Amino acid sequence: MLSSDTNQSKQIFLAQPRGFCAGVERAITIVEEALKKYGSPVYVRHEIIHNAYVVKDFQARGVIFVNDVAEAPEGAILIFSAHGVARAVKNEAQFRNLTVFDATCPLVSKVHAEVIRLHASGYHIIMIGHHGHPEVEGTIGQIDAPVHLIEKVADVEGLSFKEGELLAFVTQTTLSVDETSEITAALLKKYPHIHAPKKQDICYATQNRQDAVKAMLPLVEIVIVVGSPNSSNSKRLQELSLKMRVPAFLVDDPLEIKPEWFAGVNNIGITAGASAPEELTAKVIKAIKTLSKGVVLPMKGIAENINFSLPKGLV
Repeated sequence: MLSSDTNQSKQIFLAQPRGFCAGVERAITIVEEALKKYGSPVYVRHEIIHNAYVVKDFQARGVIFVNDVAEAPEGAILIFSAHGVARAVKNEAQFRNLTVFDATCPLVSKVHAEVIRLHASGYHIIMIGHHGHPEVEGTIGQIDAPVHLIEKVADVEGLSFKEGELLAFVTQTTLSVDETSEITAALLKKYPHIHAPKKQDICYATQNRQDAVKAMLPLVEIVIVVGSPNSSNSKRLQELSLKMRVPAFLVDDPLEIKPEWFAGVNNIGITAGASAPEELTAKVIKAIKTLSKGVVLPMKGIAENINFSLPKGLV
C-alpha cells in the first residue's frame, strides 16, 4: 500500500476490464428489444441482472419484475433473467401460454447442459456455489435428483459417497478459479477420480475483473467497487481488496460515497462488477473527482471482445 502525502496530487486508478460482461449485455439487450417490439408491460422473472440502477430504470419504462411465473398474466411476454431458471419454471411458463425469451447467460446454459448430460450418464452431481443464489437454484433445478451444494472446504468433509461411485462437480459461473481452488483441491483429494469442469466453463469476466483489481491494489490505498449488494461478483471484488488489506467500499449510487473515505488518501482505485453499467461508474467517478480533486488514470488490461447472439424472435 502506498503512503499518503497531503501535498501529493490525488490519483484515481480505473481498473480494466470492469463493468458489463457479454452475458449481462445480452440480457439487457433482450429486455430492450422486447420493449421495442411488444411495448410495455414486459415481465421479467427475478431481477434481469443484480443491479439496482438497471432495475429501477427498466421499472420506469414498464418492465415488471416478478418472483413467480404465476405473477405474469396468461399470454404475457416473460423474460428469464441472466442467472437461469430451473426446468420446472420453464414448464410452468409454457403451461401458462407465456411468450418467453430466455436471457440466461450462455456460460450458465453450458453448465446446465453439462449437469443434464452427467446425470444421464449416472454421475452424482456436486455444485460449488452460494446457497440461495438464483444461478445455483436454476442449476440444481435442471435434474430430478439431489445436487450436493458445497460452499466451503468444511462441506467436503460431510460428503459420504462410496468408492467407485461416479462423481462430478460444477461451479457457479460467477466464482473465479481462485475462489474455488481450495474447495476443488479438497474434492480432488477426497475423490481423486471426480469429473472436473473444463476451465472455459468458468466465467471469463469474473476472473478478468478480479485479476484487474489484483493489478491495481499495489498502487492504491482505497478501492471503490461499483455494484449492488446482491451482486455476487461485485461483493467478491470488495472481499478481494479487503483480503489484501486495502479498504474497499461497495456502492451502487454516487450519493452513498462519503468524503471521509478519502481523508489522507492520495491513490484511489475504482472498479465495477460485471452487472454494473458504465453510465453508473461514470457518475461515481465524477462524484469522487469532485470530492478528491483527483486525476483519472485508466489502467491497461485485457480487452474483452466476446459477444453472444440474441434469441430467435428478437433478432
